[in-house]
Amino acid sequence: MNLLDENFPADQRLFLRTWGIAHRQIGDEIANAGIKDDNIIPLLHRLPRPTFFTGDGDFFSRNLCHSGYCLVWLDAPEDDSAVYVRRFLEHHTFDTERKRLGVVARAHHDGISFWARGRQPLNVEPWD
Repeated sequence: MNLLDENFPADQRLFLRTWGIAHRQIGDEIANAGIKDDNIIPLLHRLPRPTFFTGDGDFFSRNLCHSGYCLVWLDAPEDDSAVYVRRFLEHHTFDTERKRLGVVARAHHDGISFWARGRQPLNVEPWD
């Protein structure tokens, strides 16, 4: 399940739909609007293997690695949010749910920086 933070731009959701990228959004389809950041992680634990996309850099923490979900900080302009979601999901390192679970990532113009559960250092992957 691809899950978008409640602040994900509506126009960018349209791009995802056009590209056939299934997703749900916090505050619209899942949980209540205005959910506090502290309640996001417990929410992810209750969902079936979500990949959570957010513009909030506070979620880019090695301590948040968990085998039941993936966190992706979209460190990019809001107008490019959908493009970065698509690029992340199509990247050979993250192109299946199985490859994503346990990962906390930062998608930015140079590529993807990420921690993976069970690996110590910060990993870096350039865009394909």
